[in-house]
Amino acid sequence: MDAGISVARLGGVATVTLNNPDKLNAMSRAMWRELKTAFVALQVDADVRCVLVRGAGVHFCAGGDIAEYPGFRFDEAALRRFHEEEVWGALSAMLDCDVPVLAQISGVCMGAGVEIASACDLRLASTAATFGAPIARLGFPMAPREAALVSAAVGEMTARAMLLAAEVFAAAHMAQQGFLTHVVPEAELEQASQSLVRRIAGLSPQAARLNKQTLSALKQGVAIEQPYGYASSPEHKEGIAAFIAKRKPQF
Repeated sequence: MDAGISVARLGGVATVTLNNPDKLNAMSRAMWRELKTAFVALQVDADVRCVLVRGAGVHFCAGGDIAEYPGFRFDEAALRRFHEEEVWGALSAMLDCDVPVLAQISGVCMGAGVEIASACDLRLASTAATFGAPIARLGFPMAPREAALVSAAVGEMTARAMLLAAEVFAAAHMAQQGFLTHVVPEAELEQASQSLVRRIAGLSPQAARLNKQTLSALKQGVAIEQPYGYASSPEHKEGIAAFIAKRKPQF
């Protein structure tokens, strides 16, 4: 199977799979471009209520596809285009997606994998998952916007240890730092992820999108436009009516 990004939709849930299992799902340049395309499409798909991001097989993502690096990394302009357009293009498309995004993390989650997970809203991992960004061993730093994203998600001290000492951390440590929402045994990861995405998909999609927009605006320190514009919306009315009638809301 060629490396790539696949998207499957079922019952309001879109599953985005990083497919490069022969290289532990390392991200090729084409995969970064495909990841952006996938999330741009998901953002405008009204039928999608939750997105699950996972790796094919037993690993989430081992980082970038290093075999491609000699072809572009030694030219400053080409390197800039890679990070600012391809990598950040995909990560910003994930961040701009108003649908809740959940990462299901097993095996290795390194470098690009940590960046992709950092762009998700919620993160579930197996107890055996490992996390790091040991790119200092390869002689280069993390790009500025990517470093800012990772540092905000994993915490400054963990980010410094990953980048300056090439430290690799267990899931328990990442949970203590607030990076992971839940940590479960490997055998329970799939069930736990599916349970959470189904729960999210059953909630108000309008509320989810508005909550993400609010959290994004607060993080950026910008004003929230029309924060009460949902007042007369059907989902608002249905949620209140269902609670009063003691029935399940139909969103």
